[in-house]
Amino acid sequence: MGLWYATREDVRLALDSKESAQNSAQIDRAIESASREAERICARKFAPVTATRYFPRPSGDYSRAYRLWLDENELISVTTLSSGGTAIASTDYFLEPVNSGPPFRSIELDLDSGASFTSGASSQRQISITGLWGYNDDQDAAGALAEALDASETEVQVTNSSVIGVGHILKVDSERMIVNDKQPLDTAQNLGIALTDRKNDNTVAVTDGTMYFAGETIKIDAELMYVVSISANTLTVVRGEGGSVLAAHSIGADIYALRSLTVSRGALGSTAATHSSAAAVTKWHAPEGVRDYVIASAIVQNSQEATGYGQRVGSEMAERDSSGSENLSGRGLVDKRRTLRRTYARQFRKRAV
Repeated sequence: MGLWYATREDVRLALDSKESAQNSAQIDRAIESASREAERICARKFAPVTATRYFPRPSGDYSRAYRLWLDENELISVTTLSSGGTAIASTDYFLEPVNSGPPFRSIELDLDSGASFTSGASSQRQISITGLWGYNDDQDAAGALAEALDASETEVQVTNSSVIGVGHILKVDSERMIVNDKQPLDTAQNLGIALTDRKNDNTVAVTDGTMYFAGETIKIDAELMYVVSISANTLTVVRGEGGSVLAAHSIGADIYALRSLTVSRGALGSTAATHSSAAAVTKWHAPEGVRDYVIASAIVQNSQEATGYGQRVGSEMAERDSSGSENLSGRGLVDKRRTLRRTYARQFRKRAV
């Protein structure tokens, strides 16, 4: 599973698709493909990655020797910067562009300082930068840990799964984790009033409604239910979600929520560590236009696969090339691709040789 810019839940909701192992794999494959395509279109990677990267010393013969161009290695923040093995203090350089970054595309030495990009016998790989690379490190609140974690556990329990989907990049303290799956976790509450096997019997009585969240999926016996709203200790739900079977449920039945996450620990250059119960959880916020494009592209791929790639739209909805031939079906996806390229495509910088 690579880095995704949308979640399985985003695409399934847009498709109004019932969950199964087969269509989950199909959706996952479409998201992976669309995410890589978005990177190719924009010539950049968006997710934050902690890493050390190396650069040659800038030569005064071809450029300003105090400015280091990072090219495709876009930078969010710097932990350490050194040249020729000598550390350069954070007060002796600037990240540029100052008024619009991150991402930052170059580092300039403060000409009022005594710092320089020095090197030994060779200028190759003389500059070392340890930091956070990517487009942004925007984070949204995503609840908290429901239990303490050691450094090796891959099952993470959280207090709120309504805002967490498969594919999200979570952050707990300084560690990043990628969500690979979601499973039911006992909420320690029980059904207060019996439910019939009717779709319109859609109110679930719980002990404490403050412990649930709109947008969350709960499970009673084998049936999944989507929580639409909460009033006091009553949940209004959509019955029979995720391909589950509508069924009757007895008073006192256990109530589960999809709050057990299977994750990849120590992701994106971070280090797996221990974390305390109730530690805050945040999720990385992918750029909206990138997320929208990935969802749209995944929808089109899934729809085309369902027809053996035989689906065709009217000519008035197709993009044409210079010869007048149709080259892309689906006007909405064309618009999303154009917006993606216009808003997020990296402007290439060509060096003189």
